[in-house]
Amino acid sequence: MRVLSRLFRRLFLEKLGDAHRAGKLKFFGDHVRLTDPGAFADWLKPLRQCECVVYAKRSSAGPDAVLAYLSHYTHRVAIANSRLIALDGYGVTFKWKDYRANERCRYNTMTLTADEFIRRILLHVLPAGFHRIRHYGLFANTTRKDNLAQARELLMSEKTEPPTDAEINDADTTHSGSPDTSATYLRPDCGAALIIIESFERGQLPRAPPRQVNAL
Repeated sequence: MRVLSRLFRRLFLEKLGDAHRAGKLKFFGDHVRLTDPGAFADWLKPLRQCECVVYAKRSSAGPDAVLAYLSHYTHRVAIANSRLIALDGYGVTFKWKDYRANERCRYNTMTLTADEFIRRILLHVLPAGFHRIRHYGLFANTTRKDNLAQARELLMSEKTEPPTDAEINDADTTHSGSPDTSATYLRPDCGAALIIIESFERGQLPRAPPRQVNAL
């Protein structure tokens, strides 16, 4: 709360100073003297020591509920077109979902006047230069298309070759004797090499084991 208080104070005073230098502030009566930049700067000095009141408290439902609520606004802006039902002389009618209600009562309709509907829409529009969600690494917006294409190409070109008989025999020998530290797959409990009996590519099923028939 203390950090937010000082942050809001600094940002407010900076924007106020920018507006004064741009000539966007008008003064009348006893405050005409504040038109002078020096007088305005002196008038702002006591305000730099004032503590802004910031109201903040923990969510009663916990951080998971806050994350669930904010997650609905990471990709979409306010409302999808599929939720709009009607636009007439009464206003805008749309569907909304009550997450606190039971499954049968979650979906409802609401009608707002056109100006109120637009006001609520604009509450979800971010200022220029802000993004709702930002990806890094492979999913960075500037190189995402090329990175994903290269990743898919590498994954599809990778093939697993089945082990040879010599490799299987070496694994058997290592398991019966001393552990082989050069093996790719080692059991963490005993250090023995993993014996590969079959390898199959992605999307394929392993071969079914042969059926045993007991002769009577």
